Amino acid sequence: MADWIQRIRDIPDFPKPGIVFKDIMPMLADPLANAAAIDALAAPWRDTAIDAVMAIEARGFLLGAPLARELRTGLVAVRKPGKLPGRVIEQRYALEYGEDALQVQADALPPGARVLLVDDVLATGGTLAAARGLADALQADVVGAAVLIELDFLDGRARWSGDAPLRAAWVP
Repeated sequence: MADWIQRIRDIPDFPKPGIVFKDIMPMLADPLANAAAIDALAAPWRDTAIDAVMAIEARGFLLGAPLARELRTGLVAVRKPGKLPGRVIEQRYALEYGEDALQVQADALPPGARVLLVDDVLATGGTLAAARGLADALQADVVGAAVLIELDFLDGRARWSGDAPLRAAWVP
């Protein structure tokens, strides 16, 4: 098992009973583990032409910014409502423990921009599907999605649409 994976801890019953939260903060606090995790996320995409990483709030930002730097591309923030200035596009979605929405600035990307969606965890797939909807609304070309952790028992991959690859650095 890679050292960075050993730095991820399970927090039971967070944010509500029955959920086992994957806490990546200890991994991020360790510079070698953090670098190794970003390398693992970047590896499948190094030979792919990408114009921007679309990082999903909030922990996706912590991975998306260094990933964008590693891949030598731009970064677009996919945020919760009310956090972005200017005209925004919104997409609502269901979580495994509720409902939420994501927004992106309407002028964040030119049509046809090649984007990689990035998040920390793929659980039921709602967040990633919402981000995909935002990319589609921007007329971006989604080249794929990268997640640090995939909880495959929740079958979130089934909500991933199209032929763009979805890559997980770790499936526990």
